[in-house]
Amino acid sequence: MNKYLFILRALGLSVVLASVHVYAETLPVGYQLQVNSNSIRVFAKPDESEIPLFEIPKGNLLDVIEQQGDWYRIKVSSINELGWVHRVSIEYGEMSLSILSNHGPVGYALENVGNDPLIDGSEALRAKPTGAPQKVVTLPPIDPSQIPPPEANLPRDFIPIEDRWRLMQALGFKFPWYDPYHQNELKGDLPLWGDDVFLSLGAISDTVLQAQRVPLPAVSQTSSYANSNNTFGHNKLNVAVQNIILSADLSKGDTTFKPPEWELKFSPVINTNHVQAGEVGVLNVDPSKGTSRNDNFVGVQEMFADVHLRNVSDRYDFDSIRVGIQPFTSDFRGFLYQDVPFGVRLFGNRDNNQYQYNLAWFKRIEKDTNSGLNDLAQGFRNDDIITANLYIQDSIVKGYTSQFSWTYNVNSEFDQHYNTNGFLVRPLIVGDTQPHRYHVHYFGYAGEGHFDRWNLSTTTYIAYGQDSHNPISRKSATIFSGFHATELSRDFDWIRLRGNLALASGSNDPYGGRETGFDAILENPNFAGSDTSYFIRQSIPLIGGGALALTGGNGLLPSLRSSKDEGQSNFVNPGLFLLGVGADFDLTPELRVFGNVSNLRFMDTTVLGYLLTEAPPDKALGVDVSVGFHWRPWLHQNVIFNGSVAALIPGTGLKQMYGTSQGTLYSIVFNAVLTF
Repeated sequence: MNKYLFILRALGLSVVLASVHVYAETLPVGYQLQVNSNSIRVFAKPDESEIPLFEIPKGNLLDVIEQQGDWYRIKVSSINELGWVHRVSIEYGEMSLSILSNHGPVGYALENVGNDPLIDGSEALRAKPTGAPQKVVTLPPIDPSQIPPPEANLPRDFIPIEDRWRLMQALGFKFPWYDPYHQNELKGDLPLWGDDVFLSLGAISDTVLQAQRVPLPAVSQTSSYANSNNTFGHNKLNVAVQNIILSADLSKGDTTFKPPEWELKFSPVINTNHVQAGEVGVLNVDPSKGTSRNDNFVGVQEMFADVHLRNVSDRYDFDSIRVGIQPFTSDFRGFLYQDVPFGVRLFGNRDNNQYQYNLAWFKRIEKDTNSGLNDLAQGFRNDDIITANLYIQDSIVKGYTSQFSWTYNVNSEFDQHYNTNGFLVRPLIVGDTQPHRYHVHYFGYAGEGHFDRWNLSTTTYIAYGQDSHNPISRKSATIFSGFHATELSRDFDWIRLRGNLALASGSNDPYGGRETGFDAILENPNFAGSDTSYFIRQSIPLIGGGALALTGGNGLLPSLRSSKDEGQSNFVNPGLFLLGVGADFDLTPELRVFGNVSNLRFMDTTVLGYLLTEAPPDKALGVDVSVGFHWRPWLHQNVIFNGSVAALIPGTGLKQMYGTSQGTLYSIVFNAVLTF
């Protein structure tokens, strides 16, 4: 028998299993095993080093033939096969197999099992396919007086939970409505209606205190200081701004793995500001208004409806549309356009979120002059933006994202527009001050990510279009200009070192038929320490008490606009060359300190000579030095304090433009952000 069995084993384990099955089919069965683990392997003999014959999934019932320690020889009722399984401990103290009673007859085996008969006269048991005698311990009968063993792991009765979201509250955990750190119905942690409609309310207090030295023009020999008859007067300016940002977001859908089915959002902002200037005619076109101004305003910064159109894959790649006043940033760093305009945006993703796209039309909203917020009472500007972009993750190497974009700006504002303080902001008060229209195509590439331990951010734009009337050359012109910015950085434990380069083309012939100075639509760059940099953060007036500025606040480009928020783009400007270094120091988990040094130069100063009616100044603009801190005292984003000190050391060109009496320009800024 063993000889033939050996030959059959050589032909395959399945043949052996079939032979054993024929032999043992009539054996008595006394108990059953229930599979508790996800699956259990079946072996030809009680040895886990053997190759398993097959696996049995969770929940199956196995008839017990005999036991050898923690090994059981079983018959699988559903497929009528034999084999050995091992009963072991699994997670949470459970066993891989549960022992169940089916109240059938029990077969008692001898301790040495081979070809010996059973006590009850049944046919012999084989402990192994080899027929070698093995010691067997059989299961004793169950005492009916004891607690019955568990039933099979089959579909069971369960107690329904009416509200799975509020299970903690049902267990006695109660949290006040004003606690944002635990489950809160007002913060979108629990559904407001049903199982999938959520409301999230937010409130942010943003306080800014700023003291600065900035060149302030003395308008028409009117000055608040005796014997002051210079072109630029007393250069002190102090600002205090308080914003209360409120938000309400109502959405439907379980958004853990997929976008919401729909979303409604409303965000008003309450602004109060106070400014103290060193000269009259700076804060208002009327010098009698004095050197201080108190103002307040309420603007709507978000008000949109977002509808989920469809899912295009089982991993929730999707298409959605958003209509209303909504935030939009054209690139990673906000070099071209960052605003909260009114618009319609179709967006979504593909291929497991590797590709994201935006296709949008926006119409700009008039801004309140002193707060910079949307002023719906003034309505929409005749300034339209059409844009399309595509983001590709892991585009060059894993961890690097590329963006390709096209943006079309059509400005048809042909009427004069005065701001809240009485200054003319459209058109520019230079040349023949004639209104004009323009349309510009921006073709862009941007990349953000890392190559091994090096972090790289790069942005390039080419601008091409037409200007109906250049106020300086007094004729139509072709717009053709370019911009590039790169930041390269590397992390060394708690230190990040950065290098910055920015190039914006300048206008070398303001009287010709080509406008080659690059200008953005509405920039708000995060670059070269923009939060602390004097040159980027501050608005530097040039002509007429602020009627024309060298740079706008929170802007990198010296575009010579009347206003960054309310004016038109100007492609006749001196351009910019910036080369700088910076570093971030994470001194503690709560405190980050950072610093930046940038050398600034104009690309071409011909247009500055025209505006100042003197020889073009030198290209050396100056050196910008800044240091700041970011402090989260409780290691979360709900309480943040920021502060910075910045200085612009004038270069030869800046001294020629503003005089040597201005000295080093500086700013000191403190900012507190409290979030609920």
